Amino acid sequence: MKPLSGMTGFAREAGQSEWGNWAWEAKSVNGRALDVRVTLPQGFEALERSVKGLAQKRFERGSVQINLRIEVGSGTSVHINEALLSALIASVDRLTEDVISPNAVATLMTIKGVVETGTANTRDIGSDAAVITELESAAARLIDTLHASRLSEGNALTAVLMRQLAEMDTLRLQAGELAKSQPALLKDKLDKQLTELGARDRIDADRLAAELALNVARADVREELDRLAVHVQSLRDILAAGSPAGRKLDFLAQELNREANTLCSKSASLELTQAGLGLKGVIDQFKEQAANVE
Repeated sequence: MKPLSGMTGFAREAGQSEWGNWAWEAKSVNGRALDVRVTLPQGFEALERSVKGLAQKRFERGSVQINLRIEVGSGTSVHINEALLSALIASVDRLTEDVISPNAVATLMTIKGVVETGTANTRDIGSDAAVITELESAAARLIDTLHASRLSEGNALTAVLMRQLAEMDTLRLQAGELAKSQPALLKDKLDKQLTELGARDRIDADRLAAELALNVARADVREELDRLAVHVQSLRDILAAGSPAGRKLDFLAQELNREANTLCSKSASLELTQAGLGLKGVIDQFKEQAANVE
């Protein structure tokens, strides 16, 4: 039996280097498709494509958020975009035809993008190939840990889903036994209706038999019970095959629900209806849990 994977998980990978400390964190929640988002500090954008690629190779579904935190050595740095500042000063000189004052230069330096402060040497560190390689290796370990976390959830889900399939089988077999009394119940119901109308002795026996046969055929639930058995076995096979399985489980859960609805609509007894409703309840629970499967 191959492992089943859930879509919920958390992972953290942290370390320390000569240039400072770093920490990767990843969390994953349910999603109908795969959505990977990577948040990186300024200067480390080169990591985004490779980290996304690692996640996309490993996962099929789920919303995955991956974050990198960098703490470079003590001290802060100030970076001045001299090219931008010079262009602004030249524009002011040209417009005013006067020498720009120090106060005016200070004002220009408040414009977004002219002055940037940050941890010391962040830009240089982000452009260091050795640092990028180190962080990529750590990201690969992070993805492995997140995958293991999702597999742990999948293992727990497998036990729950298999137990619910066993409940469906029990209710299906119970419904099959109850359905055996359908013809007798329908005959009694028809006899009662004719008696109440005072028409019991006026109906031809052959006509009565034909009407009863038609009612019994309409109330026959053997096909529904057979399809329920097939779907339950198919679900067991899907679980045994492992992930990706979520979409298949969801589809067959809908098919199970359709058969259970038909079973209830054809029921001629309160007991069979209750068995059908119980089946629907377990199917709904199964569908809710299956929504967590990758």
